[in-house]
Order: sequence, then structure tokens, then C-alpha cells
Amino acid sequence: MTTTITVFLADDHAVVRDGLRLLLGTHGDIEVIGDAANGRDAVTKVSQMCPDIVILDIAMPELNGLEAAQQIRDLCPSTQVIILSMYSTSEHVFRALEAGARGYLLKESAGTEVADAVRAVYGGRLYLSPTITDLVVDDYLQQQGRSESRSPLARLSPREREVLQLVVEGKTNAEVAEILAFSVKTVETYRSRIMRKLGISDLPSLVKFAIQHGITPPQ
Repeated sequence: MTTTITVFLADDHAVVRDGLRLLLGTHGDIEVIGDAANGRDAVTKVSQMCPDIVILDIAMPELNGLEAAQQIRDLCPSTQVIILSMYSTSEHVFRALEAGARGYLLKESAGTEVADAVRAVYGGRLYLSPTITDLVVDDYLQQQGRSESRSPLARLSPREREVLQLVVEGKTNAEVAEILAFSVKTVETYRSRIMRKLGISDLPSLVKFAIQHGITPPQ
């Protein structure tokens, strides 16, 4: 009897979710069992379902795919994560692997690769889109354990990165406090600590930093 691989999709564009669902639905050994439009909703739903595979868009509102991946891996250790991304830079691939992802799929080629990626990751293998060069993988292996080569985001805790994303998306301190169940004073403390750690003194520069490092997509 063929094993059915259960898959959850998370992307803020409905057309992408629908397209992936349609593509995966043509394969008898793969079943899409749920989807979400943002990272926070994805974490909540996946924690209840614990599917075999989660495909996460890297740039989603409220909680990006990398932060969601870390939370999902903590909540459902048996669930494997594939990151879906428009970015092919070393930094984004490194951060995805550090977050526990076992696959990195470029959006430009996702349609032809997604089923192969799902099967590879389900089978315990690492899957990177072929267009991600060998050099990226070599760089990753060389930089493991070298703190000086890590992303500036490594200076921030997971909670600080959550606050950063919500702030640069235009949420007020009160709105951030409500989403994360904090006091407004705590959010203010987080904001000042984030800016101090990153050496950034104003909100426009913080937004620019977040876009450059894939925390939030360009508007």
C-alpha cells in the first residue's frame, strides 16, 4: 500500500496556494490537508495537524517563513519544512537551513520541482533547487560555526525578530502588544533593544534593513 504524504501550504498569495494545491493534487501519493495566508496562522494550524511536510513562503505577513519554521520544528518535531522563496542568496539559504528547513525551493521553478522536493524531504534528504549553485552550499559548509560570517539577525532573539517584523509592517506598539500578549511598555523595550543591537537609530532605516534581510517583502 502506498504511503500518502500529508502537506500543508503557507503563502500570503491565494493564487500561489491554489496553484501548488492543484499541482500536488495530480500526484496520488501526496495530499494537501490545509493552508494558511500568514506565518502566525500557519504555526497555529500546523501545531494541531502536524503534517509530514510544510511548505512555507519565506516572506509572509505577521510572521515570516523562517521564524515560522523554527516554531513549527519545536511544536512538531516530526514535521519537515520546505521554504518557498524568491531569494537565491547565500544568506537566505543559510538562514533557512539554520531554522531547521530541509528544503529550499525557488518560486520561479516551484511548479516543476515541488513534488520532487516533497518526496525528497519526506525521504530524509535535503532538497535545494538546482539553480541554487554549488557555491552556496560550499559557503554554508565553510561558514558553519564562524560567528563573524553570520547574519546581523543572529544578534536578535527569535522574539526580537518577531517584534521587528511587526514593527516594520507598520503595527503600532499597542497592536504589537495585543498580537504577542505583551504590555505596551514591553514592546517599547523590545524596540529600543532591537535598534541598539542592530546599530539603527530610526524607523525608515529599520524598514530598509528588514527588506534587505528578507524579514518583510518590498512594498
